[in-house]
Amino acid sequence: MKRIGRILLGVTLVASLIGGGIWYAKQRAANDPERRYKLATLEKGEVTQTVSANGTLTPLVLVNVGTQVSGTVKKLYVDFNDKVVAGQKMLELDQSLLLAQAKQSEANVVNVVASVELARANSVRMKALFEKEYVSRQEYDQAMQVMKSAEAQLAQARAAAEKDRVNMGYTVITSPVSGVVVARLVDLGQTVAASFQTPVLIQIAQDLSKMAIDTSFAEADIGNIKEGQNVRFTVDAFPNRGFQGAVQQIRLNPTNQQNVATYNVRVRVDNPDFLLLPGMTAYVNIGVQKRSDVLLVPNAALRYKPADAADKKPENGQKPALTATAGSAGPTGPGMGAGMGGGAPGATGEKKGKKRDSQSGTVYVLDGDEIRPVSVHIGITDNRNTEIVGGDLKEGDRVVTGENTSTNSKPSSVGMRMF
Repeated sequence: MKRIGRILLGVTLVASLIGGGIWYAKQRAANDPERRYKLATLEKGEVTQTVSANGTLTPLVLVNVGTQVSGTVKKLYVDFNDKVVAGQKMLELDQSLLLAQAKQSEANVVNVVASVELARANSVRMKALFEKEYVSRQEYDQAMQVMKSAEAQLAQARAAAEKDRVNMGYTVITSPVSGVVVARLVDLGQTVAASFQTPVLIQIAQDLSKMAIDTSFAEADIGNIKEGQNVRFTVDAFPNRGFQGAVQQIRLNPTNQQNVATYNVRVRVDNPDFLLLPGMTAYVNIGVQKRSDVLLVPNAALRYKPADAADKKPENGQKPALTATAGSAGPTGPGMGAGMGGGAPGATGEKKGKKRDSQSGTVYVLDGDEIRPVSVHIGITDNRNTEIVGGDLKEGDRVVTGENTSTNSKPSSVGMRMF
């Protein structure tokens, strides 16, 4: 019995030693900064600050073809995606009513011509009688007035007949430009009414090898955008392919929504392969500033703050500018608000109306077995890396960008109760 007790005691001691060893190894690993922290080595490189927005691809020239007369669609000669040339017949309207009206106008002209001839003959007789003093001056003047009135009515009737003939020609709709039919808004048998507003029947893109992107930027960003700047964008149809364009125009007519002014920016795009289609959503990035051979720090390092950061002060005694919690991975850091290419104001969790210092920040540098806070002055950002323009940092320094998951568990009690 004593022998069994000694064996159990030995097993318990061995298990305790193993558990203690495991716990010690974990504690040592947890205190090892190489294992506890996610580190990044500072390097020099290039950074480009961008402003972003969404837009819609449209043809550079989109022609809306309408009709000036009402009628029923009798014939259709084109359909979606058909190529057309200027002057090509696209559709015809039923001209029965217009034809009847034109004939009526022509008959009216004949009637008025007869009235004019009668008025002229009468005026000639009245003139002869007036010269012989058989009629008064008043009667002669009345005869001349009737003749002139009849001639005016003839001119009016001829103009109405000409108008009806022109309207007859409008029943045949031809293409005003060469291009591609991108929309057909009528079908055979459909009645179109041209009253106060001309109805659109067909839309033609003049040249799909040249496209445009219509997008809007906030007033905080518009000051950095200039005509001719290079533009990069992507579309959902080709997520792994980038496209390029250039700023063509900044329109001066702002749109105000909730006291925020936005300006329409048109981007011109070459589309030689015809991959881009009208109506696609484009995710636009415009590079507004660029720096080369500058010291860069990851934005995650600017966001990081250890749990005991209250006990750590930056080397220059300044209060850290960032208050993100350890491991936070928000999309913006200091200097990355509206106008800096990093999203809308308040993206860092600050209250609306609070002025933010967008030129300074704090990073934690690995120094031996400890990390120390260092205040830095920052420049532009591309939302991944930020330019360092001042502070006690140099190329090759290792900064903390986050913490690895640590297990600070207590040693397990492995043993058996002795009874």
